[in-house]
Amino acid sequence: MIVDYHVHTFMCGHAAGTLDELVEAAIARGLDEVGIADHMPLYYFEDPDLAMAPDELPLYVERVLDLQERYRDRITVRLGIEADYEPATQEMRVEILGRYQWDYVIGSVHILGDWVFDDPRRLERYQGLDVDQFYLDYLGAVGDMAETGLYNTVGHADLAKKFDVRAKIDLEPHYRELLGKVKDADMCYEVNTAGLRWPVKEMYPAPDFVRIACEMGVPVTLGSDAHSPADVARDFDAAIALISEAGYQSIAAFEGGAMRLVPLPEYQPPDH
Repeated sequence: MIVDYHVHTFMCGHAAGTLDELVEAAIARGLDEVGIADHMPLYYFEDPDLAMAPDELPLYVERVLDLQERYRDRITVRLGIEADYEPATQEMRVEILGRYQWDYVIGSVHILGDWVFDDPRRLERYQGLDVDQFYLDYLGAVGDMAETGLYNTVGHADLAKKFDVRAKIDLEPHYRELLGKVKDADMCYEVNTAGLRWPVKEMYPAPDFVRIACEMGVPVTLGSDAHSPADVARDFDAAIALISEAGYQSIAAFEGGAMRLVPLPEYQPPDH
């Protein structure tokens, strides 16, 4: 079975294409399941270019459930959400996520302190940055996120590298510490191909992370982080090769918040 569980919609303010176009792209790419997982309202501030507004969340859920029904004979559509982790607003996030029956919740860290570090409009903060400490702060926040028990999947687990800013320290012990928390929380992480489309030119997470995760028995799933129909399942042949080379024989799939493992697929992408 082949899945893409990280697909965004126009509702986040920085994605293109209709919901039907996204699902049709998934069908054209030969997917068995497509998970719509748009950015949940941020709550630490409102920015229409980064995520939907709080009053739009019910409409988002309604639209995805409508897709499920209309496409049920052609593809399985999963109701997902990408929910940030930010300690000061976490109680609100817990309460609002509890209102809906998600197939899965992707947990992502996009903000440290008051800095949305993956926003191309805020690159000036990288000037003079202690990069090693930045990585430690980021991985520590991802670990704290896992310990909340709120999320099913770690999204783009080494997003700190997005703009090709690299730590000089050995990250392996920090990967292991994080992955221990992910495993204890019965979570998986995604191999996310979007990094290939950003300056880092590498999938999230790094091959060493994937290798260590497989060694530790932490499940993995697939996500394109698509922000347009053209990006649905993009570079999944490379993602599956990475997962296979690390030693995995299965990927995680979701339904109603429950994770199951399905055999690692072979995938030959159709022409885009």
